[in-house]
Amino acid sequence: MSASAESHRTSLADYRAALTAPGSRGAVIASLLARLPIAMIGISALLYVQRETGSFAAAGLVSAGSLVGVSVGAVVQGRLIDRFGPTRPLLTTTMLFALAMTGLVSAIEAHAPTLVLVPLAFGTGITEPMVGSASRALWTRLLPAGPTRNAAFSYEAISMEVFFILGPGFAGLLIAAPWAGTGIVTGSLTMIAGAVLFALSPTVRAWGPSPSSGGKLLGALASPGMRTLAVAALGFGAVIGFVEVAVPAAATEAGNTSIGGLLLSAWSVSSVAFGVAYSLRPWPRQMGLRLPVLLAGFGALVALLALPGSLWGLALAMLAAGALITPQSTTHSAAIEIAAPKGTAAEAFGWVLTAVTLGLAFGQSISGYLVEHAGHEAAFLAAGGVGFALAAVVWLLRGTFRPQPSGAVAEAPELVGAAR
Repeated sequence: MSASAESHRTSLADYRAALTAPGSRGAVIASLLARLPIAMIGISALLYVQRETGSFAAAGLVSAGSLVGVSVGAVVQGRLIDRFGPTRPLLTTTMLFALAMTGLVSAIEAHAPTLVLVPLAFGTGITEPMVGSASRALWTRLLPAGPTRNAAFSYEAISMEVFFILGPGFAGLLIAAPWAGTGIVTGSLTMIAGAVLFALSPTVRAWGPSPSSGGKLLGALASPGMRTLAVAALGFGAVIGFVEVAVPAAATEAGNTSIGGLLLSAWSVSSVAFGVAYSLRPWPRQMGLRLPVLLAGFGALVALLALPGSLWGLALAMLAAGALITPQSTTHSAAIEIAAPKGTAAEAFGWVLTAVTLGLAFGQSISGYLVEHAGHEAAFLAAGGVGFALAAVVWLLRGTFRPQPSGAVAEAPELVGAAR
């Protein structure tokens, strides 16, 4: 991988070429269905537990338990997907996810204590089917390295932001349904259906076992650049985690609980719009600088969310902060191409997802405490501080981010032929 690949620009034509590549259509549609409810399930669970317990602190702990489970499951599933292909791991985890989610909803309905809900939430997280990891890795097998593959990675990040626009909004609306668990059940059923369809699509089934992808205990994380990327992803997730609790709290304090999810959708609107423009001309050019600059800027904009005194002002401030979400997600995917060892594409994405979700868990749990004891403004300021601190660490480690001699270039054109 040449150094110029770090700043390789894409065009709108590259997006079209990626999404119309032979064998991609069925997998892309199924992946959309599976990933659509990711944000919806998380926010629905948060609001559902808060409605049943009356405590944002308890809701934050339960949500954090689920995120910790996702962080563990992402790496384990990623490594299994790299070794055995996606179909068997995804079908197995989807079945376990259905059972785990049934147990969590039943426990919430029975008003079980938080100490019971947290491990059950962990179970739903660790079994959540990692369609995103498989979908992202599939592009390295369908497309050669270059602008078209970069456009596919940008599409993955941008589509996730669309889901983060729709998901919280749906969650905010469904929490007002006669049964508060409507959102979490609806989202779970949608994810299950999408995961099964993705796992059974012809292109995905053609991705066979690859035993050579196994190796060191740390796997993809053995690369110094991957460890630096994980720190950046941790900071990104932590900042978002603070906001995901503080914003619904601000809406509740203002006497309009249902608008909390819609407010969280606001910053994803600007994220998508700015994310497309950013992918056409990414900056800074060097990946080792791009990661800390984007994270520091994100932390600064989130800290400013403490200033508005009304929900309208908060919505406008979130539009500004959201502009740096998709650029970071896109940068993380591009960074994997540079830093991850060969044959670890799905696992490398799993490590990034793990770092993000651990950050989310940390941010949500601390934010819940701050909201109840110091107000939502303190949570926004803390988010900015955490973002700045971890951006400084990434800047200090920028020298470790160098292309790997055997970077994550896993081209397998034979899959295209097999999927026809």
